[in-house]
Amino acid sequence: MKNVNPLVHKTSKLANKTLVFDFEGTLLRSTSLFPYFMLVSFEAGGILRPLILFLSYPLVWLVGEYQLGLRIMVFLTFFGIKKDSFRIGTTVLPKFFLEDVGLEGFEAVMCCERKVASSKLPRIMVQGFLKDYLGVEAVIAREIKSSNGYFLGVFEKHKTTIPYDVKATSIDNSIGIIGSHIEYIDQKLFPHYKKVCFMLSSDERRNWRELPRKFYPKPLIFHDGRLAFKPTLTSSLIMFMWLPLGILLSIFRITFGVSLPFNASAPILAFLGTRSTVSKPQTSTETKMNQKNMLYVCNHRTLLDPLYIAHTINKPLSAVTYSMSKFNELISPIKTTRLTRDRHRDRKSMEKMLNDGNLVVCPEGTTCREPYLLRFSPLFAELTDDIVPVAVDVKGSMFYGTTAGGHKCLDPFFHLLNPNPVYFVKILERIPSSQTCQEGGKSGVEVANFVQNEIGKCLGFCCTDLTRKDKYMTLAGNEGV
Repeated sequence: MKNVNPLVHKTSKLANKTLVFDFEGTLLRSTSLFPYFMLVSFEAGGILRPLILFLSYPLVWLVGEYQLGLRIMVFLTFFGIKKDSFRIGTTVLPKFFLEDVGLEGFEAVMCCERKVASSKLPRIMVQGFLKDYLGVEAVIAREIKSSNGYFLGVFEKHKTTIPYDVKATSIDNSIGIIGSHIEYIDQKLFPHYKKVCFMLSSDERRNWRELPRKFYPKPLIFHDGRLAFKPTLTSSLIMFMWLPLGILLSIFRITFGVSLPFNASAPILAFLGTRSTVSKPQTSTETKMNQKNMLYVCNHRTLLDPLYIAHTINKPLSAVTYSMSKFNELISPIKTTRLTRDRHRDRKSMEKMLNDGNLVVCPEGTTCREPYLLRFSPLFAELTDDIVPVAVDVKGSMFYGTTAGGHKCLDPFFHLLNPNPVYFVKILERIPSSQTCQEGGKSGVEVANFVQNEIGKCLGFCCTDLTRKDKYMTLAGNEGV
């Protein structure tokens, strides 16, 4: 018999009423707010700010993490951060909130059509997630004071309001309140409403199941930030202990990787902890590829994709990019050409490079971290019928080697800063002539979709129609130009 969530059984009775819930006490499985302040301090304040926050945690624990300790964490995290450019609440934190949400609490909250959320965290940290992913109508949380465009690190004087329509349309003059406690709800907000309360203990939440990805209210495709792990107290300690060695190791890995031939650098890089898994097509197919210049088309995970493909095929290779720092172009061991986004000029540049030798392109136009493929630009399909799809994936336990809002020149450094960075490269079979433009009579869009699907099937990724513009509008508020 299927287990029934007792919390859902209770809240389902309030489906046509307004539910007011405590975000941390109702949805999150963890009981500590420290990791979320660590995320903000690291992504917004560099390496010194999170170190100070980490060292201050004994004081935070002593005075109480939900009381004076909360104010200490807010001050250390936000003081001096520029207000207008702060986007971490919508670009970084939602991923970690979703991974911390308990299935039982999520099911209970989503039973109700009208939802109001209360949070102990600053509004700027939680509002984006609560409205975009949970569809709450209002967020009860405190603001952080600012001056001259910079946060001061202290809360505004507490003033809580709820939109009139949320209060006025509660059916039968009753609301539901769920959570360990609702600290910031003023009695004046719901003066004439009957309150039905359900309390949750910390022990109950610790035993909740993780929310499966298939239950996410909307797919998590785009997110930013460098940290690939939730920085709890223990994991933060491990990170700070690793960084001195990791920085030296990353520099050595880059130096050996770009200055030595692959046959010489591969064993050294393996000794230094990098791992790669490569796979090539059958010998007969590979022989045909060696007879002419081939266009290798891959999905895009980091700036190192073309380099790993060149090592895999063990042949001279050129690459085209949409955006690449001058520093990375300078140290690149393979020839790179930057595209202009002018279709006519880009096509001529790619044709010239393909005539000179093998060429690799990443038609997504930007990187994607999650198991999704962005829409492939069809320009590559019009160049040649000799197209070889390449499936690429990366794994990093500590840092992401991509960014939308940070310094792109540091992308390879952060990827190689991981203790054991892993690269997976699989050269697929050359696409059949019947699926090409010139011999098969297919349109460029049809060929691009076919290659996208082939790579998606190989990696187990989901194909989307999202573009580079969609990513940068979501993460940076611009078109990524």
